[in-house]
Parts: sequence; structure tokens; C-alpha cells
Amino acid sequence: MIDARNLSKNYAVTRAVDNISFRVNKGEILGFLGPNGAGKTTTMRMLTCFMPPTSGTATVGGYDIFRRSLDVRRIIGYLPENVPLYPDMRVSEYLDYRARLKGVPRKGRARRLKDVMEKTQVADVGHRIIGQLSKGYRQRVGLAEALIHDPKVLILDEPTIGLDPNQVRQVRALIKQLGGEYTILLSTHILPEVEAICGRVIIIDHGRIVAMDTPENLIREIRGGSRLVVEVRGPGEEIRKAVAGIAGVRKVERRGNGVSTLAVDVREEADVREEVARVITGRGWGLREMRKEKVTLEDIFVHITMHDQENG
Repeated sequence: MIDARNLSKNYAVTRAVDNISFRVNKGEILGFLGPNGAGKTTTMRMLTCFMPPTSGTATVGGYDIFRRSLDVRRIIGYLPENVPLYPDMRVSEYLDYRARLKGVPRKGRARRLKDVMEKTQVADVGHRIIGQLSKGYRQRVGLAEALIHDPKVLILDEPTIGLDPNQVRQVRALIKQLGGEYTILLSTHILPEVEAICGRVIIIDHGRIVAMDTPENLIREIRGGSRLVVEVRGPGEEIRKAVAGIAGVRKVERRGNGVSTLAVDVREEADVREEVARVITGRGWGLREMRKEKVTLEDIFVHITMHDQENG
């Protein structure tokens, strides 16, 4: 549904986006991640025809962003980071106005308005003045506006920024519900949000794509297996060496003193838990805890972006 090919954007001598290529499949929710200034918003603005690329091109729904920009805009619903609303208008009045601007046919407009307000859960505030709504409701009104013309593609730039935890969960659930029905490109700094709703992620840093895959595959590629956290009472370095000698263990890192906590990286497909327990208890050391450590998308993000900075 989205096919970006060698997109680049220069601002004077600064290259904000550097020759990136990616695809977003129909019905997919793709997470678009990166540090501040990485080029995420610039990329989204190019895809929405808000600004032209310096080089490269892209198609959205089969329409070229250069040659068919009006067609691209008709099939895209865009929620920018700062939602441009009219605070003096009522919610239903504003959405009806935006529907008319976007060419929603008069015959089905009222029904479409009702459906979108119910879907985004703003029907109960349809009579309210937008400027009097909470940030969470205003964000949902912005999402309703993006959906009002029934687009094929949704491009959402930081849709939960500034919301409290309950509002974040509500908007996240709504986006997940929209997946499958719409193709969604989602930019966010809230990494658990991406883990919860995105099937695939792109990580961009300094204008370049540095990783692109499912979260599960990125974890497997970076870690090459699983990790155990083992808490043992005994001589720390001696314990570390003993555990490191177990077949299937790739690396052992010590954390803390006295009661040693070991981070044990295990090769893929290996299960060394019973052998680790046997080695530790067999030497009279006190095994206090052993658990698998869950790797998060935040761990991946930090590993990739910090590694890129160190080698840049």
C-alpha cells in the first residue's frame, strides 16, 4: 500500500532523510521509530505530499506522490503530532465541516459522521465545544477527522503524545481495532505501544533505516538466543566462570557484589536451566533465583541507536 524508494530530503547542507526504502503492506500496522531528529516526521510529510523529497519517490495506494499528489491525499488520513483543530467549533460541527471539505457525498455524510464518531468514541461529546475537551478527547477528534473520508491509509505521528496513561490505553486500543481495516504507519516514542499493536517496525536514525523487521526477529538477531538472570550467593567471579563453561552458554555478565546476579546469554534453541542449577548447587553455592529475562523493544531500540551513534 505504501512503497517508498530511495527517499531523501535535504535542508540546505543537512540531510534529514538519507536514501530510505520500505514498504507497508495492505492492512498492516507498521511502527516507525527513531530518536528526536531522526527523520520520522519529515518522511511522513513527504508521504502525505506536504513536502516534496529532494530525491527518490514513493507511491501510496498505487499513486505516485509527484504525479498524483491529489489522489494520494484523497486516500490518506493524516494525524500530525500537533492536531490542528478549531477550538471554537462543536465536535459534530467541525467533523461535518471537514467531511464537506474532503468531498464526502452529501447523501451518506450524516451516516458516515455517526459511524466515525462512534468508532472513535466521541459521540458522547458531539455537542461539546472542542476547546473545552480534555487532551485525550481532542486527540480522538483528530483521529475522527483523519477517518471521516474513509481513507485507505492512516499516517499517525505521535498519536498519544501528552496523554495520561488511561488515555494512552484508550487510543492504543482504538488504533489496534483499526488495524486490518486500514493500513497504518505509526510514529511514536512509546515503545510498549509499538510492541502491543505493531506487527513490524522500522527504526530510523540520522535519516537512515538501521533496522526493519518484526520485534521478535530483531530480538533473535541481536541477542542470538535467550537470557537467564541468575541470583547466587557465593564467590562472584568463580560462579561466573563455572556458568560460562556450560555448553550452550554464550556469555555471562556479572551484576552486583556479594550476592551475585548473573546475566547469562544462551544460544538459540538451548535450554541450560537444569545444568546451571546443577553446577551451582553441586558446588555448595546458594541458588536464590533463576528466571528468563524478557527482552523489550526498548532494549532493541537502545542497542541499535546507541551502537549506530558509537560507530557514526
